[in-house]
Amino acid sequence: MADNSYDVVVLGSGPGGYVAAIRCAQLGLKTAIVERENLGGICLNWGCIPTKALLRSAEILHYAQHAKDYGLKIAGEIEADLEAVVKRSRGVAKQLSSGIAHLMKKNKITVHMGEGTLTGATSLTVKGDKGEEKLTAKHVIVATGARARDLPFAPADGKKVWTYRTAMTPPEMPKKLLVIGSGAIGIEFASFYNDMGADVTVVEMLDRIVPVEDHEVSAFLNKSLTKQGMTIMTGAGVEDLKVTGKGVTAKIKDKDGKVHTGEYTHCITAIGIQPNTENIGIDKLAEMDRGFIQIDPYGRTKSKGLWAIGDCTPGPWLAHKASHEGVTTAEAIAQELGNKDVHPHPLNRSAIPGCTYCHPQIASVGMTEAKAKEAGHEVKVGVFPFIGNGKAIALGEAEGFTKTVFDAKTGELLGAHMVGAEVTEMIQGYTIGMTLETTEAELMNTVFPHPTISESMHEAVLGAYGRALHI
Repeated sequence: MADNSYDVVVLGSGPGGYVAAIRCAQLGLKTAIVERENLGGICLNWGCIPTKALLRSAEILHYAQHAKDYGLKIAGEIEADLEAVVKRSRGVAKQLSSGIAHLMKKNKITVHMGEGTLTGATSLTVKGDKGEEKLTAKHVIVATGARARDLPFAPADGKKVWTYRTAMTPPEMPKKLLVIGSGAIGIEFASFYNDMGADVTVVEMLDRIVPVEDHEVSAFLNKSLTKQGMTIMTGAGVEDLKVTGKGVTAKIKDKDGKVHTGEYTHCITAIGIQPNTENIGIDKLAEMDRGFIQIDPYGRTKSKGLWAIGDCTPGPWLAHKASHEGVTTAEAIAQELGNKDVHPHPLNRSAIPGCTYCHPQIASVGMTEAKAKEAGHEVKVGVFPFIGNGKAIALGEAEGFTKTVFDAKTGELLGAHMVGAEVTEMIQGYTIGMTLETTEAELMNTVFPHPTISESMHEAVLGAYGRALHI
């Protein structure tokens, strides 16, 4: 009979769960992971990674259609093969999911495939192909993630009303697409389908798109997406959505209170997430708030031995935040089990970068200018446009800017906000700076390589103190 007792059992194998399991194993703990569907969770199979594969195909299509701008001629018509684009995306997801299976084997982590339900703070049952298994552990980490939230009056049907999951494997190419919600998921799919040739309308209830971003980034992105042919409606709400034989009919109230009726072939709802915490036995074991498990800075719940990380806990709901929490929680568990060589650090939520992979990309970390002022800071702000950056001009990507926000009294970097080519690859420079508690002086004295778009990061710092060189 199998020994199903462990030091740690992780419920869920997304970017929080599998990373937590690996770190536990590295620390010498006997570890198991429970997964009901695919190793890698939503991120690797239906989220972060496959969407980036889709967006890369759309980006290549965009460049091919604008080859003339680079002095190139491409004979014949450029067409998108949606089936082939999706097939490539699914292949990328499969490759990475298989990689997680390899990592589990390499780290001697036992995988139990099936539906996991807590029977106590440190015990659970797993119902799968092997029937019902009972697992016990000294510690259990809940990492069950979240899913897309449905519109109450128009739940997704996978045919005409989609969530991100159907949007990644569409049954057909939408001709006229309505996207409800302009957060990262909504804007990324709007950008993808717009590049693929759909007529796209985005409806956002708040007064600007990507509302968590700095107001200047929101305004720039709105202008850019409108220029690309999208219809952007802010301060607007979908009051009714009905599926018809041809698609969907939507009643949309605009910011002036006027109701418009529009006909669309398809609709994507991107209005937030719902934590996957129903029916897992967590309710009486942890404090809950709207379905999210409440934790301390190390992932502890109110029940001894029971921990939680990732999208089933308070936000921000990002894969890299979940992974970081997984490491912190694993080390805190090892410390409780007597390991004196680990020193876990609580997550600093103010230094978690956010990235949106639309065209143009946006990336940010820390406070917006408005939030910094609301928090009582006297600020110095620097903005450097990409039109002043040689590499951006050479790439044909001169639209965009970098913005920095500093505390005027201390020189502390409070936030950084970027929009344009490759900014998702550059934001980590500012994130490292914030982690190291850098001031403007260190950033000014750092040598940035030339020619790179990252020079705009240096110039934005200089600009905050009236020292920008190229504008």
